[in-house]
Amino acid sequence: MSILATEVKFDDDTMWVSLNDGRTLGVPLAWFPRLLLAKPADRQKFELSPGGIHWDDLDEDISIAGLLEGRGDRTVKRPAA
Repeated sequence: MSILATEVKFDDDTMWVSLNDGRTLGVPLAWFPRLLLAKPADRQKFELSPGGIHWDDLDEDISIAGLLEGRGDRTVKRPAA
């Protein structure tokens, strides 16, 4: 069974992704700067696909596999821990 996003919601700091296996992931918006800096109305303009979530206007694609692995935006360099 493929794991798919069924719903996406936002609060001030978190993106909440419901999955078809019953889980809900809470992901910090700080992991995805384009979403963090976007207006709330623009965050709502997403499309769900078998691979993940896409925002055409924001040029953002997030894979469900990446979320499950705890990966954020790979285009942003983060300081080494």
